[in-house]
Amino acid sequence: MTKNPVYHPDTIAVRGGLQRSEFDEASEALYVTSGYVYSSAEEAESSFNGEKDRFVYSRYSNPTVRMLENRLSQLEGAEACRMTSSGMAAVFATMASLLKAGDRVVASRALFGACYTILTEIMPKWGITTELIDGTDMSAWKSALSQPAQMVFVETPSNPLLELVDLEAVSTLAHQAGALMVVDNVFATPLGQRPLALGTDVVIYSATKHMDGHGRVLAGAILGSSDIVDDAIFKFLSRTGPSLSPFNAWVVLKSLESMPYRVDRMVTSAHHIGQYLETHCPDIKVYYPYLESHPQYDLAKRQMKHGGTVVAFALPGGKEASFTFLNHLKLIDISNNLGDAKSLICHPYTTTHSSLNADQKHELGISEGHIRLSVGLEHPDDLIGDLMAAYARLSA
Repeated sequence: MTKNPVYHPDTIAVRGGLQRSEFDEASEALYVTSGYVYSSAEEAESSFNGEKDRFVYSRYSNPTVRMLENRLSQLEGAEACRMTSSGMAAVFATMASLLKAGDRVVASRALFGACYTILTEIMPKWGITTELIDGTDMSAWKSALSQPAQMVFVETPSNPLLELVDLEAVSTLAHQAGALMVVDNVFATPLGQRPLALGTDVVIYSATKHMDGHGRVLAGAILGSSDIVDDAIFKFLSRTGPSLSPFNAWVVLKSLESMPYRVDRMVTSAHHIGQYLETHCPDIKVYYPYLESHPQYDLAKRQMKHGGTVVAFALPGGKEASFTFLNHLKLIDISNNLGDAKSLICHPYTTTHSSLNADQKHELGISEGHIRLSVGLEHPDDLIGDLMAAYARLSA
């Protein structure tokens, strides 16, 4: 299926980028090959010097991987997409390929632990500085971007407390400062938020999450304009090798067919669970963008098509209460993954953000009482029953 704006995202998720071989297979073909052969030495030469457009090595590209890249480009509304071996490979490759010594990054401080480490520990070794700010504060953005920068990096909603960044407003400020606007959109999914339509330059995903959504493979995606993604970023990817395997690409391709329906169910359940916890557990602080209690509810309704599949909440009693709660769950699994068909829950302070010290966690607003719940496809009544039974143990 060629790119066509009349197609609904549900249709693109099934048919986008489909390219059949001469065998006319119904399902996308899995091309398990590292290399390709040529009919002549002349053809090999023309393939490597760019005169002939064809596959030359699967570190660069592969027919199955290319189908996935084309499908995600259409789903996101992007000119180009390049897949990577994981979501963090996508984050690091984007920064490493677009930044150089002397450059400055402005980022929302509400970041996944590994992203925080890249910006505060790895990039400074390369002579790249990062200013971390409160991403919810427009005055902080205006101040930080009143001087030149080369990149703005944000997660919205953020991991784990679901803070939002005003993408349209911050993109405008970023461009005025000479910076590229880069967004990790994994919590919202391309079905819930369209950063490129709001003025951003690059969108990053861990396709491990909702795109596979069954806990099977690692994958990452980088999307944006062709001159950024196919030129600068691809040059780095092709030389350094964080390539996605054809099998993992095939798994994600097949999973995308059901992603709209999985995400829709998960979002509906997450919203319901957030409302239930807020109503029946008055000593729990609930974080969910589509609840009116969320401090950025109006922005969420304006910027997002739904509130996402993740609910965060704070339990009174700190780490001891959090561990008691987690250990008494019978249905929901303790895991640091998210966007899965199975509901997964974790304690960010000791898992996803454990690499940060106590002061850094405090700065990010992450306490020992915080819990992150990724809502899956189970019936919401069963999930609520499990949560409430564990909650009852806190006062037992």
